Amino acid sequence: MKYFHLIWAALFRRKTRTLLTLASILAAFLLFGLLDGVRTSFDELGRNADGAQRLQTSSRLSLVQMLPLALEPRIRQVANIEDVTYASWFGGAYQSPKNQIFSFAVAPNYLDLYPEIEFDPAQREAWQQTRTGILVGQGLMKRFDWKVGQKIPLQSTIFPNSDGSLNWSFDIVGVIRARDPRQSGLTDQLVLMHYKYFEESTPYINSEVAWYVSKVADVRRADAAAKAIDALSANSPHETRTMSEQAALAAQLKQVADIGMIVGSIMGAVFFTLLLLTGNTMAQAVRERTSELAVLKTIGFTSTSVLCMVLAESVLLVLLGGALGLGLAALLGPLVSAGSGGAINLPAIGWGSWLLGLGLMVGIGLLVGALPALRAMRLNIVDALAGR
Repeated sequence: MKYFHLIWAALFRRKTRTLLTLASILAAFLLFGLLDGVRTSFDELGRNADGAQRLQTSSRLSLVQMLPLALEPRIRQVANIEDVTYASWFGGAYQSPKNQIFSFAVAPNYLDLYPEIEFDPAQREAWQQTRTGILVGQGLMKRFDWKVGQKIPLQSTIFPNSDGSLNWSFDIVGVIRARDPRQSGLTDQLVLMHYKYFEESTPYINSEVAWYVSKVADVRRADAAAKAIDALSANSPHETRTMSEQAALAAQLKQVADIGMIVGSIMGAVFFTLLLLTGNTMAQAVRERTSELAVLKTIGFTSTSVLCMVLAESVLLVLLGGALGLGLAALLGPLVSAGSGGAINLPAIGWGSWLLGLGLMVGIGLLVGALPALRAMRLNIVDALAGR
């Protein structure tokens, strides 16, 4: 653009004001990049080839409503079902209730339905032979500096054991990890214990499980299998709801919090504030240069040229701050994931996020520059030079 040097000079006419505005835009798009990563990581839970073959069956009433263990052999008889396993919440915490851990009591064949989870076969065999044994995600092993063979105490925030206390003791017999490092977030934070030990050690569980996981032979007929599973307990005290693993995870998360709505609300508030701030900066910048804009018109610049120059200045301001913010988010994402020991797994900012961010930058730049640009375009030369 042949007028770029004029736009650049106008943008940094007041360096302090411009730099402070750029810092605000940078912070807004840094937050956008990090929060969009959080939203994406939750959206991708269960979205893989193995997950597409799994159905999750839980109570139609609530996630905390238990289902009878006697339902398992009946699910196995449903057409298109290859294998079935089950699990229950444990609600574990380590040392303090603040250190919550994804801990499940699972069936012996649980890992057979999760080929994306990697483990040492010898350690799995040790787990099968150890009543109090647990398999622990490698992220938790690093986070708490645990070792295989170590005995650790866990508190259950839900189930007391047979002596009435919430304190349980387990033996670490193996480590589990995700085969694909990009999907390591949840796996790295898992603790898997024996359902049989869990059931025998608490008086609050009597041949009941929280959910079933079924593997389908033909993904194309998964919906029919889901309906057939739900038909098994229709009109009973324990009616079920069966859906794909991804849909089930999304439903469970929404019962805790609607991540998409939270992220959208935060970003809406941030960008609304950014509109006001950047709009005020541009309005003040154009108002200060009224006589200069009049001189440009006097020496031959058309009203359209002046309009485009002000809009370009506004868009350039937002693009500079926004690109820096998204770039910083791309650098900080892996550092946050590594620093959390895998508890927070922010994916890399992909092309979709970059394109959405660039679209927002251009849109915000045009929006906040529209009124000042129109004012500059309609500027009367005589009135402007006379200071009116």
